[in-house]
Amino acid sequence: MHIKTFQLLKNVLIKSIAIIGFMALWEIMPRIGLVDKMYLPPFSEVITAFGKLVISGDLFIHIASSLKRSMSGLLLAVAIGVPLGIFVGWFKWVEKLLDPLLQIFRNTSTLALFPVFILFFGLGEISKLAIIFWGTLWATLLNTINGVKNVDPLLVKSARSMSASNFFIFSKIVLPAATPSIITGFRLSASTSILILVAAEMLGSNSGLGFLIFYSEQKYDIAEMYSGILTISILGILINYLIVAFEKRLLVWKEGG
Repeated sequence: MHIKTFQLLKNVLIKSIAIIGFMALWEIMPRIGLVDKMYLPPFSEVITAFGKLVISGDLFIHIASSLKRSMSGLLLAVAIGVPLGIFVGWFKWVEKLLDPLLQIFRNTSTLALFPVFILFFGLGEISKLAIIFWGTLWATLLNTINGVKNVDPLLVKSARSMSASNFFIFSKIVLPAATPSIITGFRLSASTSILILVAAEMLGSNSGLGFLIFYSEQKYDIAEMYSGILTISILGILINYLIVAFEKRLLVWKEGG
């Protein structure tokens, strides 16, 4: 038991060395004049600003607003992208027909389309939801398509040779085999939703982490601005780890195999 605990602490320490070194550089460089404090305050000042936001409760208000927007757009993208991806991946002729168009949409910068969404939906919540939905749709959709169409054809042929129904083939073979790819798409979409959210909240918002960063920069509270950026990084890491934990629990059969 002690050996396992020691090994765990050792692994945590090894993984933390780079982060600790980065924070140390961040603290030292402004203090010795290598970087102007106006543009990069010491890390301790950023943590102090972070603590003030936590104590005042403002940080939790901004986090709640951001999560509401990002999760709404993300879940809408998943609700549409997964069924559509399964349909497109299942019918090869549909995939061949739509793939060029989907690749064009995927490679079009989401933020470049932001003015278009504002023209259609204004600066309110709908435009933010729409831009997050659009930006997060493609990773989920394309990974679902790839997961379905790359299912081992021998498994499908074997099931058909035993007169298995299409529902059985889909539910017992195709869907389980495509699930890892679907979850990978979901992870990518979740990360993208946070990044797009920041840009979306910088215009026409009065709450959210993007608004916090933009507003702090406007009033020259640079330490608070960096604390908002730090919060987004922590939030992104937490969401990623939650999805990874969910994936491990859902795909326990894969690890066992």
